[in-house]
Amino acid sequence: MKRVLFALTLLLAFTSMACDKIDDLLTFYINHDETIEIKSYFPVGTVAPISPIPVTTNSSEDFKNNKTKAELVKNVVLDKLALEITDPQTENFDFLKKIEIYISAEGKPVIKIAYLEQIPQNVNKIELISTNVKLDEYIKGESYTIGTRATLAKAVTNDITIKANMRFKVTADPL
Repeated sequence: MKRVLFALTLLLAFTSMACDKIDDLLTFYINHDETIEIKSYFPVGTVAPISPIPVTTNSSEDFKNNKTKAELVKNVVLDKLALEITDPQTENFDFLKKIEIYISAEGKPVIKIAYLEQIPQNVNKIELISTNVKLDEYIKGESYTIGTRATLAKAVTNDITIKANMRFKVTADPL
């Protein structure tokens, strides 16, 4: 009886490892870089909606390059979202109290995909926390829109340009 239980345990362990290996083989990343501009007229303490950024996807090409297609994609999540101030280069994120990033698409709801509640001081690069929501239908489409809501900690005296680097983790079915 012990041998049967041991053999069954080994079989389950190998099956689990095999499934993980298959998922690894069918997982890839899609990167998108966008530019966000914060205008100097937002008042301190208010929640400032920053102009929505339309993004044209190249997902069908990304899927093809990774030997899959949209209908086989089973899971897409935001894996990483980093913000970096590119202009003026002397600026840092001290003006920001908190930030939230949203995604929307035609016929789909607006959902929060990333946030940062406490912004570190004296840095010009930050990485947001992903909400890990499922984004399949947004990334499979031809376009989506990125929206930003920011609460300012101090006045913005110059326009600020921020580069947003988004990385989506995509897992597809094998068949």
